Amino acid sequence: MLFDAGETLVHPAPSFPELFARIVHDAGHDLDPDEVVAASAAVRLRFSEAARDGLLWTLTPESSRSFWLGVYGQMLRSLDLPSSDGLRDTLYDGFTDLGNYALFDDVAEILDALDATGLALGIVSNFEAWLDDLLATLGVRDRFPVRVISGLDGLEKPDPRIYELALSRAGVAAGEVAFVGDNPEFDVDPPAALGMFPVLIDRRERHPHHDGARVTDLRALTSVLEAA
Repeated sequence: MLFDAGETLVHPAPSFPELFARIVHDAGHDLDPDEVVAASAAVRLRFSEAARDGLLWTLTPESSRSFWLGVYGQMLRSLDLPSSDGLRDTLYDGFTDLGNYALFDDVAEILDALDATGLALGIVSNFEAWLDDLLATLGVRDRFPVRVISGLDGLEKPDPRIYELALSRAGVAAGEVAFVGDNPEFDVDPPAALGMFPVLIDRRERHPHHDGARVTDLRALTSVLEAA
């Protein structure tokens, strides 16, 4: 069983919109988290654009910073907030602080349940190298003996080689693997093309009409796998 990481297992705490609003508020600007929700569409859009343009944004601290400063600048402009007074940098610092992340509430329980079945677990994630430290800080790194992190391994989804690297490290064939993630573009279509069984985790019910296995809580995974 392979998992994506961001917004699948881990998240900014208490949430991306709330952390964004708190950082902006601390910098002297009033902002409601609900306003951030619409603006945060820029994040998903930029992920897609980066993949389309072959921009490997997680591979170095410099490329990551440039990517996120661009995203935060776009979000701030859409919120009618200044993007040239250091606020972008403050946001970047906040969202790279390990203390500002947590596991979703369903993670520990599903990991215990999957361990009990004897399934080997792994991670394949488009994430900066510091994800490895974050997983350790959250106490789950050792739960995933196979970890392919783009910032460490030099490949990013949806490049099929990143999934193939995970299969190689796990020593299993694609047909023996389920892949769980929150982004259909990166976590459903590419692993399915290799023969894996993809499961969309749709916590915010953005994809209610998804044509395939879909859960809104990871604790539903065991029943989905039994039915597959």
